[in-house]
Amino acid sequence: MDKSAGNTAADNSQRILVVEDNDLNRKLFCDVLRAGGYAVEPVADGGEVLSAARRFAPDLTIMDIQLPGISGIDLITALKSDTALSDTPVLAVTAYAGKGDEDRIRAAGAQDYLSKPVSIGPFMAAVRRLLPATG
Repeated sequence: MDKSAGNTAADNSQRILVVEDNDLNRKLFCDVLRAGGYAVEPVADGGEVLSAARRFAPDLTIMDIQLPGISGIDLITALKSDTALSDTPVLAVTAYAGKGDEDRIRAAGAQDYLSKPVSIGPFMAAVRRLLPATG
């Protein structure tokens, strides 16, 4: 049960939980983040998000909103209601682009929001903006 299993980043790397049910998107996000030196924990199943977040203790959570069986908005609310996780910033990444969707996502507790398809430059800029300063 090595917490660093699957991570190639150093032990002092900032930790990012990536919640995305689409295999290609999840792989892309994780590959780009690992290349940036971050420790990454991918989660495909919305039902595993809270236990994965408690175990991994992320510095940032990237949350897809359209997940099978559970809304990412509900998961953001649950993360923000957990005292151990409530201070962890959330970046919502979603295909939702309708009027009012961003407001609902931010009201649930997401600090930032990106619409799919996501470009790598704005994605990494949002990650850097949301991660707590280190040093």
